[in-house]
Amino acid sequence: MQKIKTISPKQYLDRKGITYQENGKELIIHCQFNGCDKDSKGKEAHLYISSNTGQYECKKCGNRGNLITLAKHLGDSIKDIALDYKNNKPKSSKLSIKQVNTCHNNLPSNIRQYLNSRGISDVIINDYKLGWGKFYTKNWITIPIKDKSGVYQFFKLRQDPDIGNDKMTYPKGIEAQIFDWKIINNNYGNIIICEGELDMLALLSKNIPAITSTHGAGTFKQDWVDKLKNCKKIYICFDNDEAGHKGAMRVADMIYENTDCETFKIDLPEEVGDGGDITDYLTKLNGNIEDLFSKYSRPYPERIDTSQFKPIVLSDIVKTLGLTIKKDETNKIITFLCELSAYTESSQFNISFNAPSSTGKSYIPTEIARLFPEKDIVEIGYCSPTAFFHDVGEYDEERKGYIVDLSRKILIFLDQPHTQLLERLRPLLSHDKKEINIKITDKSQKFGLKTKNVLLRGYPSVIFCTAGLRIDEQEATRFLLLSPETKQEKLREAIQEKIKKESDSAAYKEALNNNPERKLLRNRIMAIKQAKIKEIKIASPDIIEKKVLDNKMLKPRHARDVGRLISLIKANALLNLWFRKKEGSTITASDDDIEKAFKIWDSISESQELNLPPYIYNLYHEVIMPAWKEKNEGRSEGFEEITGELGLSRQDIVQMHYKIHGRFIADWQLRQHIIPMLETAGLIMQERDPSDKRKILIYPTPLLNSANKKNNSESSSGVNNLKI
Repeated sequence: MQKIKTISPKQYLDRKGITYQENGKELIIHCQFNGCDKDSKGKEAHLYISSNTGQYECKKCGNRGNLITLAKHLGDSIKDIALDYKNNKPKSSKLSIKQVNTCHNNLPSNIRQYLNSRGISDVIINDYKLGWGKFYTKNWITIPIKDKSGVYQFFKLRQDPDIGNDKMTYPKGIEAQIFDWKIINNNYGNIIICEGELDMLALLSKNIPAITSTHGAGTFKQDWVDKLKNCKKIYICFDNDEAGHKGAMRVADMIYENTDCETFKIDLPEEVGDGGDITDYLTKLNGNIEDLFSKYSRPYPERIDTSQFKPIVLSDIVKTLGLTIKKDETNKIITFLCELSAYTESSQFNISFNAPSSTGKSYIPTEIARLFPEKDIVEIGYCSPTAFFHDVGEYDEERKGYIVDLSRKILIFLDQPHTQLLERLRPLLSHDKKEINIKITDKSQKFGLKTKNVLLRGYPSVIFCTAGLRIDEQEATRFLLLSPETKQEKLREAIQEKIKKESDSAAYKEALNNNPERKLLRNRIMAIKQAKIKEIKIASPDIIEKKVLDNKMLKPRHARDVGRLISLIKANALLNLWFRKKEGSTITASDDDIEKAFKIWDSISESQELNLPPYIYNLYHEVIMPAWKEKNEGRSEGFEEITGELGLSRQDIVQMHYKIHGRFIADWQLRQHIIPMLETAGLIMQERDPSDKRKILIYPTPLLNSANKKNNSESSSGVNNLKI
């Protein structure tokens, strides 16, 4: 049987004007089948719908089905919900001014009195042409809704208050709108976003500018936020129930993250009752208007007191991170600055942790991420390229594609088996554009391969963790390549910390949460986010130019490396933004920030320039070179002159690795990944064994085999050594 792709359950309920509560991955609505909820009180409801699959079950009458059976029951056909049908578009308006006026003129006096009792004045009733009409065989209060251009689009219907409190739209299948667009268009001061049309009209009756979504608490759209950017202060006041609290947080987040408006959340007093709203506050409690903006209003998010902060150096960060991450100083600092760079406008940079399994490559970024706001972290285990866009993105019917907004996000890919997803994300990782259109193909049984549009927005900080050591050059030049330390000292301390944590996890967690340095760092990160720094200038670019260009043979990747270096400089400045020159939302990095960034860069630059993960670069210096020297030392000059330098077999490397690290290295990994990468980097060459042409021997390149090359950050240059 062919599977039909449908719109999401949320989209369908929005079209039908059916209000719902969200509980995790479930949508809860009144039962549509057997009248189970006619006697339900407040927001009580019993029909549970999966927001992913559309499968539903009424917990009271037991009715079960899916989105298709629900649509059929509500009078719709498959065409109305199937994505594959061309005619599945928001239905056009069937309203006329004559219809609106007719309903308004038919408004009974008792309904007018009911509206008055809800705090809606006659002036507002007349201005908004509230009315009374018969639709779907029932009488309803009619609220005419206009689109952005002021044209009537549909009626929002409310049931006769003597019968019930149902809500619908006429015509069916209409998309949610802002009510009322003219409030936004004419407002450059303060505005309240509330949850329902009657609440909004009650506020207008008190001369308070207000708007609402026509389809409930969870339906406020991201695109609407852009229209609010001219407002100075935005207050969110939703109903006093779980759905209202979640909806208010969602809208507050959208506004705070995407505008410079001051954002406030109004928490109604407990006296309004469970499920109470702004109308209850104004009418039943006769609440004071001023108290809404003072007594019951609080900034969102709660402001951090920045007077508690002092200039901080990176060694302080190392010490705090060292509570849970042992050693790995350079890796800790770079990862921390990478995640912090998410709060810049366009200076984010990317990290790839490449190392064998069980070395802690995922632990470092995820443990540091615990210091950051949870909603800013996107952690993904295995994910195919297509699934990433479907899961992270939201389908937008207007643009006929998926919107994936990654602005100010920290994207951590955990233990990815391959880099195919990175190939799709190359334009994003390169910061080519702030909005990038990507076309992906999707396969369905009925229609075969179909093209889908994806719009990527914003720049995230990306951390990619993989046990695969080989990385394509195009990805390598878009990332800083890191590898965790694997020294005995680090492993010993990590095991001790693990035992301490697992012995009494509750006490361990409590001690960690109460650690003053860790709490202060969390507050500092939140304050940096709240500062909304848009631009970071560099006062002395000539210092960078001199250090980068002097005495160096330039490679194409240096054009990208200098961008990452500048990002390190800006992240250092962001860490101490209160102690840097500031003009509005712009700060200026100091010469000290430049110096610190270069010290960090110098500790990893050798492996970066060779496009090698430090794990492989260190293996060359710690295993291959010692093995080669051991094999060639102590020979007489005459014998060496006759035989030449002796090459290494793979078995020689495996044995030396065991001798130094106490564990074997997989032959396939050595053959398929490590040796080819070292050869590409020019550190080794392979030749056939003169005495046995079937064997391949490995030689360090002539330019390097007698040089004393220093190790990179893992072996000799952590942050402490850098004296930052």
